Amino acid sequence: MAKKILITETGLRDAHQSLIATRMTTEEMLPVLPLLDKIGYHSLECWGGATFDSCLRFLNEDPWERLRIIRKNCPNTKLQMLFRGQNMLGYRHYADDVLEYFVQKSVANGIDIIRIFDALNDIKNLQSAIKAAKKEGAHAQVAISYTTGPVFTNEYYVEYAKRIADAGADSICIKDMAALLTPYKTYDLVKAIKSEVDLPIALHTHYTSGLGSMCLLKGVEAGADIIDTAISPLSQGTSHSPTESMVAALEGTEYDTGLDLEAFTEIRNYFMELRKKYIDSGLLDTKILTADTKALIYQVPGGMLSNLISQLKQAGQEDKLDECLAEVPRVRKDAGYPPLVTPTSQIVGTQAVFNIIAGERYKMVTKEFKGIIEGRYGTTPMPIDPEFAKKIIGDEEQITCRPADLLEPELEKLRAEIPQYIEQDEDVLSYAQFPEVATKFFEKRRDAKAGINSDLADKANKVYPV
Repeated sequence: MAKKILITETGLRDAHQSLIATRMTTEEMLPVLPLLDKIGYHSLECWGGATFDSCLRFLNEDPWERLRIIRKNCPNTKLQMLFRGQNMLGYRHYADDVLEYFVQKSVANGIDIIRIFDALNDIKNLQSAIKAAKKEGAHAQVAISYTTGPVFTNEYYVEYAKRIADAGADSICIKDMAALLTPYKTYDLVKAIKSEVDLPIALHTHYTSGLGSMCLLKGVEAGADIIDTAISPLSQGTSHSPTESMVAALEGTEYDTGLDLEAFTEIRNYFMELRKKYIDSGLLDTKILTADTKALIYQVPGGMLSNLISQLKQAGQEDKLDECLAEVPRVRKDAGYPPLVTPTSQIVGTQAVFNIIAGERYKMVTKEFKGIIEGRYGTTPMPIDPEFAKKIIGDEEQITCRPADLLEPELEKLRAEIPQYIEQDEDVLSYAQFPEVATKFFEKRRDAKAGINSDLADKANKVYPV
């Protein structure tokens, strides 16, 4: 029986997050939005992930306004976002009242599909987000953070998928953020989940190791319903498989996407010009477009690898990269085998660097690493050795409940901290996630509205030595 495969286009979110550190501006997106809207995609992944932070921190843009602009220019296509469960788009757990308000405002501003994941695959951290999404009438797609290790068998993933279904998810995504899947592993995993869980399956993998398109093809053959791809100029390397190539590969088969290959020409031409601009400016380093199978050996996501290199550079110890890469799996094992995805990838990577630089394991321990051992991020996939836990957190009691249950409602408190900056309801949510960054953005916005050039204002306020 023929089965139409659905395509989620990642060009407006994960593709540029993976290739140019999420620096595509709304202005750059605007001309191509009506063209994307005509294609017939299942969805456009265009918001969430690191886009929110980057808009405020680097682009001096309001992420909420970006969403409204995309919604206005793409009235016929579902808009999709990535949401870190109880972490929302930030790096700590938030109280349920903030999470619920964020979901409400995301849907009100145009989001149709919320892809929700937890860095530890802890279902407790997903329940509030699933309920909130469904309450607002959005599609709750829950992602399995795919990784490898002793506990991560197909049986583990099937059991997790069953818990996701029981929690009320509308669909499941296999999220292979570090490009660890291989084609036949993909086939077996999709087949195993489809045989036990009656929900649509989306497949998300990166091209880092050069296996992306093969993984998608085998996933489709095994029963995947939706695949994530990126328009070709923003594909491959640490990004995703090219959209047009996958459409062509499936054309005329029982999995035909129904999309017109010729319709992509103008979109491709537009993004080729942008890509040239990114290469010329140095934003896009073409070295990362080359397949690198070391991803399968180190099992370190691209963003985590660049963080390790940066930290070692700052310490003047770049020659210790191989030692740090060898230390990462040891730290991960000590911490109960967390999948390496934001924020656990940064936490494990930083601790590995500290262990190597100090010349002694756990001589210096970060607050965030202690948080994982204490259970502040949730329950780890494997139990943490009690002796090791005692070494890291002393006599502190480990948290076994849902971490957010320990948080008091905080929305009104956050609102009360910034009355002078609030111009729209959503501002409190920007502030909740990135207080310092959002405050700077609010000040620039206020100055711009007052007709003051913020650069001139900075110079005017600066005291120069005589």
